[in-house]
Amino acid sequence: MTNTPVNLQELRRKMYFKAKAEETWRFWGLYVHVCKQETLCEAYRLAKSNGGAPGIDGITFEAIEESGVERFLQDLRDELLSETYRPQQNWRKEIPKDDGKFRVLGIPCIRDRVVQGALKLILEPIFEADFQDGSYGYRPRRQAHEAVHRVARAIVSNKTRVLDVDLAAYFDTVRHDLLLGKVAARVNDDQVLHLLKLILKASGTRGVPQGGVISPLLSNLYLNEVDRMLERAKEVTREGRYTHLEYARFADDLVILVDGYPKWAWLAQGADRRLLEELVKLDVKLNEEKTKRLDLTKGESFGFLGFDFRRVRTLRGVWGVRYAPKMKARTALLEKLRDVFRSFRSQPVERVIELINPILKGWVAYFRIGHSSSCFGYIKDWVEKKIRRHLMRARKRQGFGWKRWSRDWLYDHLRLFAGYRVAPRC
Repeated sequence: MTNTPVNLQELRRKMYFKAKAEETWRFWGLYVHVCKQETLCEAYRLAKSNGGAPGIDGITFEAIEESGVERFLQDLRDELLSETYRPQQNWRKEIPKDDGKFRVLGIPCIRDRVVQGALKLILEPIFEADFQDGSYGYRPRRQAHEAVHRVARAIVSNKTRVLDVDLAAYFDTVRHDLLLGKVAARVNDDQVLHLLKLILKASGTRGVPQGGVISPLLSNLYLNEVDRMLERAKEVTREGRYTHLEYARFADDLVILVDGYPKWAWLAQGADRRLLEELVKLDVKLNEEKTKRLDLTKGESFGFLGFDFRRVRTLRGVWGVRYAPKMKARTALLEKLRDVFRSFRSQPVERVIELINPILKGWVAYFRIGHSSSCFGYIKDWVEKKIRRHLMRARKRQGFGWKRWSRDWLYDHLRLFAGYRVAPRC
């Protein structure tokens, strides 16, 4: 699943196949593998590769390596073996959201990230075997693009009744007792359960911290019964190779699509009702203001993972799907770029391009599927004009210098990002 050392990789592979073959098997003797030096070394390597800010103790990777990584990991291993390890409180950092509110990240210190990473390396193959096909968020070898394509294919196959689900403060409302019960259904190891309980309690009495290494795995596990319910509904209503319900979930983003023919109206209502029943069991609530029940045949659209989906007529005259970056995503990108141009107004254009190129590259790499060419063209022209104005302002002149600098010069000489090509549609 990940490129880890051979012994650890082989262990994870065997655990995955065992979990896949026996759905009720409870794994024991896991804690000793969490404490192994090679597991901790791999967890440290992954934590360092992900980077991130130091935790509440202020200790950085540079400080750890200055005093010795082996000594750091050995001390951590001794604490785990003697069961004296206690995680520190998470550093809370507020990240602004598009609606003016804030998302609170709980960032563990590096030592706690290493322990969480080691625990994840051992638990992940067990629960990965239980996760459903429609779950894509933060799973090995799964990407957001696959979830987007899954939704697009469902719309093309006439699944036009849409339940666009928004969960209210999902990560903050996960109940620890229910989560530990789900882990215990597969793990018969008191030491592992105790360690996991310590990690959860470090973030408060409820919820999993957004920013924790093991949080994505736990959040997927918590909603796995919802996925199972939808998978059963999909199979029960199947007619040969034709299905009448589809779903895709990425962490707490969930969309359910049901066949648009009148005879399947009951299925849309049933899926809605059963979803509410499953969420009540988990003590998770819907955000009724943001949850939408749509009919794409009426010209309505919905958003999923940054894309806006709508049903349209193709050039051949048949019904298809159009999915492109949401206007909100484009606006957020332009605001971020505008801040760079504003903050580095007096700097050489090469410095500005050095800063904006990675931003553009990352944004375009994510949105280069579907029908993004029009959006990409707008962004490309906008960035070109900003660069031209920056050049002209440095010369104390007005205008954009259309005759002074050619487009090829901007891309070939200044090395402005030019990779706006959209990937072929599936």
